[in-house]
Amino acid sequence: MNSISWTDFEKVEVRAGTVIEVKEFPEARKPAYKLLIDFGEEIGEKLSSAQIKELYSLEELLGRQVICVINFPPKQIGPFISECLVTGLYQEDGSVVLAVPDKTVQNGARLG
Repeated sequence: MNSISWTDFEKVEVRAGTVIEVKEFPEARKPAYKLLIDFGEEIGEKLSSAQIKELYSLEELLGRQVICVINFPPKQIGPFISECLVTGLYQEDGSVVLAVPDKTVQNGARLG
């Protein structure tokens, strides 16, 4: 494992946001959703594609808080541009369990 400095870690903007819209993403190569996530007034709303269909329904995701990296450059995924990375943990079968706050936090709250 490569070590990073505290300064390197501080460059990564890991923030909490609330999923305010979920749509199917049939054009994706792997099963995925298109998410619109609210990070509060300072940051605003950002789009993301998330390959989490194996464990989450559209209804389960709507209104859920998630933890995202918001300062990667936008990434083109087929016809869609993802503006942030929703974080999660891989299980042995390849499915992803979302990394989420265990209590409600303010949208835009930074991991620290």
